[in-house]
Amino acid sequence: MSEETSDDEDWFEQGLSDDDSTTDDTEGTLDTDSEDDESPFDTGGESAFSGDTADEGPFGGDDAGFGDSDDTGFSADDSEAAFGQGDSAFGPDGDPFGGGSDESLFDDEGFASAFDGDSDSGFEDEDFDSEIPRIDLGIEGLDNMIQGGVPERHLMVTIGGAGTGKTTFGLQFLNHGLEQGENAVFITLEQSHEAIMATANEFGWEFEAFEDENRLAVVDLDPVEMANSLDNIQAELPELIRDFGADRLVLDSVSLLEMMYDNQANRRTEVFDFTRSLKQAGVTTFLTSEASETTQYSSRHGIIEYLTDAVFVLQYVRGETQETRLAVEIQKIRNANHSREMKPYEMTEDGLSVYQQANIF
Repeated sequence: MSEETSDDEDWFEQGLSDDDSTTDDTEGTLDTDSEDDESPFDTGGESAFSGDTADEGPFGGDDAGFGDSDDTGFSADDSEAAFGQGDSAFGPDGDPFGGGSDESLFDDEGFASAFDGDSDSGFEDEDFDSEIPRIDLGIEGLDNMIQGGVPERHLMVTIGGAGTGKTTFGLQFLNHGLEQGENAVFITLEQSHEAIMATANEFGWEFEAFEDENRLAVVDLDPVEMANSLDNIQAELPELIRDFGADRLVLDSVSLLEMMYDNQANRRTEVFDFTRSLKQAGVTTFLTSEASETTQYSSRHGIIEYLTDAVFVLQYVRGETQETRLAVEIQKIRNANHSREMKPYEMTEDGLSVYQQANIF
């Protein structure tokens, strides 16, 4: 990977669109000539990611915890989850880092309760006595399925197939915060700045006004360039986020970043380091991820769900009549009580709307 970037190759300055840019022939660059309207991401003409990085990361070298040797305990086969299969992988808190439960989501009682509207509560029994501030996602119905809201600074991921509304979920999450006076950053590896703004406009979300107020930054990046500069991005991202004052951040999608690495061990290491840098940034982060080709309950590479604090699964559900509906399920949220039920949702003119009181069929 590239360990040094030139002044003209700053990923934030290239990716962040600015309508008032003084560079006529380059789209999405920052105006670095204006002192009065300086962007929080403007580093004064110097690359935000210049300088050498260490040759070895915390998992680098011969003693890497994610190596390919037979003693690592990890399979290099992409078809296997990063931390093994088994009942615990899909349990209520199937999380080797967060104290998962032995209870299976798909045992007879658990599966029935997911579709049974007569369940007693649908919430976990534990009461979490936490002083962590909580926030709402901004998704009608889904927020009601989370008792007290999602803890601030949590790292969340939404897993889903094509057309399930992952990007809309992320934009709606940001818009909710912006409407409450927060600052937000949207990083897209899939679409252009113009496409993201057009999507927001379709839902009536005033992203252009938020950009003009320097409260929103929409950054479109080439995933290859991001992968090449990832070491520097990880080092500088926390400071850049703090300088901008971001309260919420969305990355759409982490799957494209994972695909840049052919070696499964390298993929695990890079994704782990990247999620750790987001944690250090002190911002509530929302990631999107493609679902596995074999199961809707796992990400494409089976890694990110174990490195995040909350997992939402968006999926298609087909009934006996072959009718297809969209359904959402909260797979886990650390330090928060939440419903275990699968609930239908729709894409409305206002965004995603979850029907908490309805059953799938």
